This record gives sequence, structure tokens and C-alpha cells, in this order.
Amino acid sequence: MRTIIVGTRQSQLALTQTGQVIDDLTRICEEHNLPFQFEIRKIVTRGDQILDVTLSKVGGKGLFVKEIEQAMLDKEIDMAVHSMKDMPAWLPEGLINGAVPRRADVRDALITKQEGLASLMDLPENAKVGTSSLRRASQLMAVRPDFRIESLRGNIDSRLRKLETEGFDAIILAAAGLQRMGWSDRISYYLPADICIPAVGQGALGIECREGDEEVRRLLSLYNDPGTALTVQAERRFLAELNGGCQIPIGAFAELSVPSDRSAAPVLSLTGMVGSPNGGKVLRERSQGTDPEKLGKEVADKLMAQGAGDILAEIRR
Repeated sequence: MRTIIVGTRQSQLALTQTGQVIDDLTRICEEHNLPFQFEIRKIVTRGDQILDVTLSKVGGKGLFVKEIEQAMLDKEIDMAVHSMKDMPAWLPEGLINGAVPRRADVRDALITKQEGLASLMDLPENAKVGTSSLRRASQLMAVRPDFRIESLRGNIDSRLRKLETEGFDAIILAAAGLQRMGWSDRISYYLPADICIPAVGQGALGIECREGDEEVRRLLSLYNDPGTALTVQAERRFLAELNGGCQIPIGAFAELSVPSDRSAAPVLSLTGMVGSPNGGKVLRERSQGTDPEKLGKEVADKLMAQGAGDILAEIRR
């Protein structure tokens, strides 16, 4: 019996997600008579340590995964469960995404103390809104330029507490995290993608492993959801083309349509956005195709033709 060591951040959400993945993999092992058991290893990342600075000012890529990846390269752990939106577009040599399980809700969620909220327009004028994401801030300010956007860092539970204690009218979190924690009842309003395009990979998990670990790769291949993997691949190629990360206002969302003709390839639709942090300019493009790599590049190229490069260069300066 091999014990597979699973690395994860130590937040409540990360541990919950990892526990759910281990439950799923344990069932797969039982169904296929595979001799594996699992053990969790908690790892503190740089992104977890720096909580008093906005992500856009911390800089760098892989803020929530680098230390975990190093532990995997050092063979201290065998695989890791990540929120896909935290993963850089390019992985270190020797590591791969072994599985992308079925995606959860991709949307952003608005949480507020206000009853009966039906849209963003129901929030008061000059509402104080908390988010750590330039992507969210850009798209919200494009719709409601009166909003006062303030940085909101910390784990999901501490962010919810700050809604009560720090005078926010609303905060924004990923719906998938709230749902995985069993806290869907806290959601006041789901932001539709035509208002707020989600982060690349939002709602999906990435199960990372060593490229040379054939046993773990075979196990994870049984857990991979091909449809989710295709949509996330298109989004991540888009991100790679723009050389983006969590500190840049970039979003993308791909959907998969399966044609009635079973012999035909599934069709992907990809929407991408790049925006200025103050919402003064938000660029969006959408394309369709069957090749996720080509599609991601095509949407990125269209946005660059619109002037996305100038926006990104100014932000990086």
C-alpha cells in the first residue's frame, strides 16, 4: 500500500477542497482496486504570509503555489490540490497538471448585509466594496464608477468577518469557494459573466504532480474531467499569451458545446477581458474554435489589437 502525500495550503477552504479530492480519489481506488492511501501535508505559501499588502503590489507569480511546487520537486509530497485560478500559466519543469476535475460554479458572488439585493444597482451610492482582485475592481467600476473599492485580503472566513467589522457595504468572493464550504446561503447576488468575467480557471481545481510519477499520473487520469480540462486549457493559454497573473486585471471564461454529431469535435467559446484598474477601459473579445491552444491565442491577439498591451504595460510600470 503506497501512501500518497498530498500538499495543500492550510486555509479552511484549501483543506476542505483537499479533503473532498481525497474522498473522490479514495472512491476511485476502491472502484479500481488500487493500493493507495492518502495523507495531507500543510504548507504555508508566500501569498498566505503577506496579508497586509494587495496582491497587485506583492508582485510575482505563483504566490499561492511556489512553496508547494518546490516540496513536490523535492519529493516531500507527491501531488497537490490547487485552486486553478492561483496557478501560473506555466508550470515548473518536471511538474504537470495530472487532473482537472469537474468544474464548480465559475461566477463571482456578492455578499452584503442588505436584504433583497437584485443587482449591483441596488447597492447604495458610493458603496464601500471589498475585493483583492484588480479584475473584479475593473469590471465593477466600469458599471458603478461611484463604488469605493478597498483591498480585502485573508482567508474566506476572515473576509466574511470583515464584512461585519470593517464597514463594507459588500464584498466579492468566488462562488465556488463559498459553495464548497457549504456557505451558499451567504451569497446575496451572483455576478453574471456579462458584468464580471471570472478569473482564468475560476471554479476549477488543478491536481498537480510530478511528470515522472507514473503511478500517481495513472490514478489522476481516472479523475480528470475532459470537458473541464479543455475549457481550462483555452483559458490558461489566453493567460500565458498575455503573460498575466493574479496581480493583473485579466479574466477569461470558456464554455464547451458538444455537437449532435458524435464524430465532430466539441466547440469551445472563449471570452477574454483586460481592463484598467479604475474601470475606465474594459476590453472584451470572444471567439469560437475546436483547438483550445489556438483559441486562447486568438482571443489574446484580438485584445492586443484593441490596445490591451498598452493597458498591461501601464499596470506593470
